[in-house]
Order: sequence, then structure tokens, then C-alpha cells
Amino acid sequence: MKQAIVARTDLGMGKGKLAAQVAHASLQAYESAGPDAQREWKSGGQKKVVLKGSGESQLQELAEAARREGLPYALIRDAGHTQLEPGTLTALAVGPGSENIVDKVTGDLSLY
Repeated sequence: MKQAIVARTDLGMGKGKLAAQVAHASLQAYESAGPDAQREWKSGGQKKVVLKGSGESQLQELAEAARREGLPYALIRDAGHTQLEPGTLTALAVGPGSENIVDKVTGDLSLY
């Protein structure tokens, strides 16, 4: 089991902002997974990777691919209180799900 979080590189988010957006994505996708997937992922060490996304359209395309594969996913939009405009799409989490299926969706991306 694995979760992949894709964060946009084109926004120039600070390290703290990036960490917060990744955390939001991870938790929201976990909460949308079924109880069996939640239990299996948690008992297996909650494996996750953070990957580079080039922009909003790429995150939208990856979310659609995750949906087609039946994976839980979460698209995160910033509230706009600090660095970004309200509603800016910042991150996407895919999974938790079977590692081979998560990799089918995100396997071509580089590590952040």
C-alpha cells in the first residue's frame, strides 16, 4: 500500500506552506479511502512519497486518472490566508492504494 502526494512546483510555495498542503492532501485522501484500505495502509507503515507536479492542469489530469483506477484522491485548494490566492490548487494525494495502481497513475513523476 502506498500514497503519492503531488505538489505543484510552479507556485513557489515556501517550505512551511508546502508541508501544510501536503499534509492536508494526505489526510483528506486517507479519510476518503475505505476502512479496509485505511487499516492496511496504517498497519503497513503509511508509505508515502511526495512528487513534483508542473501545474494545475497536470494535477487535474492525475486526479481523473486516479478516479478511473478507483483510487481515493484529494485535490487541495488553498484558503488564501498567506502566500496564495484563495482557491489556488496546490496539491493532489492519490491513495492509499495498491502500490502498483498508485504507480500507474503517478509513476512517471519525479520526487520532490
